[in-house]
Parts: sequence; C-alpha cells; structure tokens
Amino acid sequence: MSLRLQLRTRPEVPVEADALAPDRLQGLKTPEVESLPLIHGNENCVVGDFFAADGECNGELHLEGDLSRIKHLGSGMKSGTLHIHGDAGAHLGVGMSGGQVIVDGNAGDWVGPEMSGGRICVKGNAGHMVGAAYRGSPMGMTGGEIIIGGCARNELGHGMRNGLIAVGGDSGDFTGVNMLAGTIIVLGRLGLRPGASMKRGTIVTLHDSELLPTFSYACCFRPPFLGLYLLHLRQLDLAVADAHISGRYARWCGDSIELNRGEILLYKT
Repeated sequence: MSLRLQLRTRPEVPVEADALAPDRLQGLKTPEVESLPLIHGNENCVVGDFFAADGECNGELHLEGDLSRIKHLGSGMKSGTLHIHGDAGAHLGVGMSGGQVIVDGNAGDWVGPEMSGGRICVKGNAGHMVGAAYRGSPMGMTGGEIIIGGCARNELGHGMRNGLIAVGGDSGDFTGVNMLAGTIIVLGRLGLRPGASMKRGTIVTLHDSELLPTFSYACCFRPPFLGLYLLHLRQLDLAVADAHISGRYARWCGDSIELNRGEILLYKT
C-alpha cells in the first residue's frame, strides 16, 4: 500500500520539507508520518499541520495539492518513487542518489541540484538552475537524469559533471555554463551564451543558435550516441521525430577560453 499526503492547508510562506522522501518514510504508520518535523518560515511545525496522511509507505509516496510553496521534496532520496500530483516548490530532489521523482505540473528553481543518481521527470516547466551547482560550489549534477517536458530557465546544468538533462521546450540563458562533463539536450531553442566556460561535455539543440565567438566549427556528422539518447527520450514522451534521430548535426567546439574540449551540436535539416 502506498502513502498519500493530501495538502489541506496551503502555507503562507515556504515550508522546508526534507522529511518527505519515500525512503525516509518506509514502514512508518500514519501518526508517525504526521508527527515528522517541518520548518514553516522560521517556525517549527509537523507534517500533520499541513497534510492529511493515508496509508503506509511501501517505497511509493504520493503528494497531492498545490505544493509550489513546499521546498526540498525528495531531498537526499536514495530509493523509491515520489509522485507529486501538482506543482512542486524549489530544491526538488536536492542531492538525490537514486529512485524516481515524478511531477505532474511545474517545478520551481533548483530542480535536482548536485544530484548523483536517480531520475526526475517534470511534465511541465522548471525554473532556474536545473541540475546545477549551488553558489560557491564547483560541482553540479554528477549523475542521473532530469527530464523537463516543458521549458527551463537560466543556468541549466551549471557546473554539471555527469548525467543527462533533457528539455522538451526552450532553455534560458547560459545553458551548460561551467559544464565539465555530461549531456544536455534541448529540443527547443537555447537562450543566450550556451556553453560559456564549458570544459567538456555535450550540449544538443534541434534549432540554430547564436554561439559565443570562442566556439569554432568542426564538422557536420551523424553522432551515433545521440540517436540512442533521442530514442530514450521518445520513450519518456518527449517529442522526438525520426528525422532528429537519423539527422546530421553541426559540431562546434569550445569554450576556447577553457580546455576547448566541449561541444555544441546543432541539428541540420
């Protein structure tokens, strides 16, 4: 039997809900879940102050309601499934290393910051700093997958070290800034200055993009690995056409102010 938490009182200010991850709630009874601590603004509270609990967590946790002011959901998650039936707040899945997070609506800023494994699927839009490093840290996402069905905002994959980020719509400015490794695929359009200060890694878009002058054209080819990635994204319900899978891509190398070993691939019709 899965555990369901129904939001019954929308918080006036953001709530920090680090406790709400399926592996942390494994085997807990309803009264135990409702007594877990949360932080509402600068006040201590418990889960039962905002949620009505039903069932017992068997590795699957369902959250229902407008959770746009509920932060840190799935924080440090190692296993299980967290399904959010609505919008999610900031810092979703921070530092997670396993399991799966599904968001039926939109997500706030900082989706999957510094995550090392697992998968986050946001069916709507996401905010700034998806899969990014926290300010002052050199290391962003180091593994796992983040799939955004809609659009994402600025600094997608900032400081990314490994893993996959895919966006079904457009991304904001500085996509892949300070990127060291990993793959970012944007099916829509890139914002300004993609790949700024990237050292290695791959950024892919299905549209032309204005690149920094520190990127240089290398060739036009069919990358074998990319077809596998795009087939995988199609299975996850992103709009990938056969032409994208078999098509040719212009390869631009950069950023030359760094190691010049990164690449941006632009789809060519």
